[in-house]
Amino acid sequence: MTDTTSIKHPTPLTSGDFTAAEEPFALFGDWFAEAVKAEPNDPNAMALATVDADGLPDVRMVLMKGYDADGFVFYSHIASQKGRELAANPKAALLFHWKSLRRQVRIRGKVSPVTEAEADAYFATRPRQAQIGAWASKQSQPLESRFAFEQAIAKVAARHLVGEVPRPPGWSGWRIEPARFEFWHDRPFRLHDRIEFDRAAPGQPWSKTRLYP
Repeated sequence: MTDTTSIKHPTPLTSGDFTAAEEPFALFGDWFAEAVKAEPNDPNAMALATVDADGLPDVRMVLMKGYDADGFVFYSHIASQKGRELAANPKAALLFHWKSLRRQVRIRGKVSPVTEAEADAYFATRPRQAQIGAWASKQSQPLESRFAFEQAIAKVAARHLVGEVPRPPGWSGWRIEPARFEFWHDRPFRLHDRIEFDRAAPGQPWSKTRLYP
């Protein structure tokens, strides 16, 4: 028998051998729960990649605000660069990187807008100042100065001194419906563990492939 003692991970995985998992959403849920406990800041932060009209990739960090079997949800301005790119090409890739756990999850799939009711419900949970900021910001558009932005915020705040702040019509959310997951876990000497889940269409069974690191 080959001795593999020298390449074993120094600490055991808290949720067992993840490569034995047969379904990606449950595995993501386990990993995310551990990230919530381990990551000092924003365990729900994810890199969102889109492409522009020339096929040039764009990537930025956003916050996942919910996930279930239908996909992963985030919110932003519809007229932002990401919003315009998703309207033209409704496909995206996500990356979660939990450095403290030495793990990452890559996700690719089609994108669709959330419902008006979903957007309203989430917007109502945001801090009031964030709600006001959503009205004041023309996201991704040129800004002449910080002072101009602060003036815009003050004007919006003055209009909403009392009562609820409604959701701006140009602010909503998107749902990425995964067609592919990849789970990666660091191992010594770059002998990492990687597994990929893939499905032909929503509702279809997942196939699993182990990948070389």
